[in-house]
Amino acid sequence: MTSQADEKQAKERLAIVPASYLVLFQGSKVLLLRRYNTGYEDGNYSVAAGHLESGETFTQCLIREVEEEIGIALSPEEVEMAHAMHRNSGTVNNGNRMDMFFVARKWKGDIENKEPDKCDDVSWFDLDDLPENIIPYIRHALKCIRQGECYSEYGWV
Repeated sequence: MTSQADEKQAKERLAIVPASYLVLFQGSKVLLLRRYNTGYEDGNYSVAAGHLESGETFTQCLIREVEEEIGIALSPEEVEMAHAMHRNSGTVNNGNRMDMFFVARKWKGDIENKEPDKCDDVSWFDLDDLPENIIPYIRHALKCIRQGECYSEYGWV
């Protein structure tokens, strides 16, 4: 039997939306995807990413999403955790997001746009000349990764 205190604590627990992101480097360039027709940040650049599904780890999510979005295969041994971001998106669940950014320097297959209904450009950009229309928290994550920062908080006042 649960007590009223247990029920109150369960109701007050924070819900965080988890997501995995892939940062692909090729020399001094990074692969970016321009969002299209999604209803979120359309027209702006991001990296391959997605939300975790029930029972999925961050790495499993990463591997699944990358194959779905850009058609390449990653093995868990070839990805490394590069940055964790606790982000306030100002939307659902009081905006609480946990974003895990991974880096891969090796992959199998050719990069291609596998979701043209959600993405209208997949291009390499020089890290010192990123497009103006990159999603701000993605720009922040790339800066942190380049500086070797393993954790940041973004969007909190």
